[in-house]
Amino acid sequence: MAKAHTADPPFVGRFVFTVDGITIGAFTEVSGLSVQLEVEEFAEGGQNAYTHRLLGRMKWPNLVLKRGITDSDALFAWLAECSGEGLTRKGNKVVPRDGEVSVVDGKGSPVRRWHFTGAKPVKWSGPRFAASSRELAVEELEVCHLGFRTKP
Repeated sequence: MAKAHTADPPFVGRFVFTVDGITIGAFTEVSGLSVQLEVEEFAEGGQNAYTHRLLGRMKWPNLVLKRGITDSDALFAWLAECSGEGLTRKGNKVVPRDGEVSVVDGKGSPVRRWHFTGAKPVKWSGPRFAASSRELAVEELEVCHLGFRTKP
């Protein structure tokens, strides 16, 4: 069995999201790092003690990344490329990209990475503005993909 590189688990307060090697940004919350296998039940005639359970397709939920508003345009450049005029300029073809989410330590070095294939931005939500609110201005990006694998 492989030995862990770190004695203590890292602080999970900062994540970096890259697409084709371009840093889209650092995020403070990431959800959707999961996979589920569909299960098909098959009842065999004459076998009453159990039902066969066969594994099927893998299902990957969308990634949802949240962060405070920044002055970087990398996120919008990728989003614009996949929608509106950017999509029209590319002949209405979205090019899926490979991406990576990294949890980083206090020095900014990656501790663990998840490499995604076929990533495409599907939703962006901006902050809710209210003069009486003391909440941070947060933006949210949702990304669909074809699956991931982990990388140390």
